[in-house]
Amino acid sequence: MNDILTDLLAIIGVVLNGLPQGLLALAYGFASVPTALAFLVGVVGNLATQSVAPISFQAETITYAGTAGKNRSERCTMIFIGGAIMTVIGLFGLLTKIVDFVGEDVAYGMMAGVGIILTKAAIDMIRNDGIAGGVSLVAALITYFFTKDSSNTLVYTIVISVVASCIASAIFKKNQTNIVVEDDKFIRQKFTINSSVIFGALGMVCLNIGSNISFGGITAGMATSGNYNVDHLTVISSVADMCSSFFGGAPVESIISATASAPHPVWAGVIMMAVIGLILVFKLLPKIGRYVPSSSIAGFLFVLGIFKTVIADAPLAFASNAAAGGTAMVVTAVTNPFLGMLAGVAAKLLGL
Repeated sequence: MNDILTDLLAIIGVVLNGLPQGLLALAYGFASVPTALAFLVGVVGNLATQSVAPISFQAETITYAGTAGKNRSERCTMIFIGGAIMTVIGLFGLLTKIVDFVGEDVAYGMMAGVGIILTKAAIDMIRNDGIAGGVSLVAALITYFFTKDSSNTLVYTIVISVVASCIASAIFKKNQTNIVVEDDKFIRQKFTINSSVIFGALGMVCLNIGSNISFGGITAGMATSGNYNVDHLTVISSVADMCSSFFGGAPVESIISATASAPHPVWAGVIMMAVIGLILVFKLLPKIGRYVPSSSIAGFLFVLGIFKTVIADAPLAFASNAAAGGTAMVVTAVTNPFLGMLAGVAAKLLGL
């Protein structure tokens, strides 16, 4: 009985962590109902492989796709192309070989650059909605300060900052911009091909290479049973992205999931994905979004970008080759992860 209760608490915690990030996806114009397909792929894939590493909404990829594309068509096109490339990489077991080639310093530099992208997105949200975004930021910083030593600090941070932002917006009702989802149904996307989309797709590939290895490895390290294979995780998340984006849905990627520490890690992860999938199918997320300001996620993005990404990854990027790692970080921050990774490799090849 205690094991089941522990499983349930882990499932609830990860679901609570995922829903506000799902709202972030809605804020960037992705449809919620088609995204349920991604979670269905995750359920089937993890049951088939008995993987302890589930997939869910990931703020890093959502923010990158949302800012790299001008509209839903461009964003979904880059997600679909990136997913197709990552599927091939996973099927042929090339993921770790790519990281070995570019080096961990460049990979960590790229991830640190993504942290800067997250931070910039948070600041832009605060500028657009000072009340909702500002309260979210203050609440997130206070919550993180008091819970930073807890393994659930990000769950506490995202829930408290979003709730505080919603309360503040409801009280003041000043310049409040709520999340509105258009065409929230299965509509085959008309894909757009241009240079921005191509570079965006390659950026998605580089970002997911780094996150699959880091997030998947951290999650697997918490499990005491079940299986874990980074190539399986890559194929599952990539096929999920392709199915979702084909109909206008959001990207669903590898995450650091507390379900892996549950007594039954595989089933806990599967049930978590099924629960979020059902929430999306029954259109409950957009209903929540009607009462949630679009800038309510700003505080969480700021904490995630600065404290959990830049501060964590930048020192590792600078440790062995500061020039290569720093170059990858800066170029990623001002362009995209693909160019950042290329720049880092170039710096290394030039002997900097």
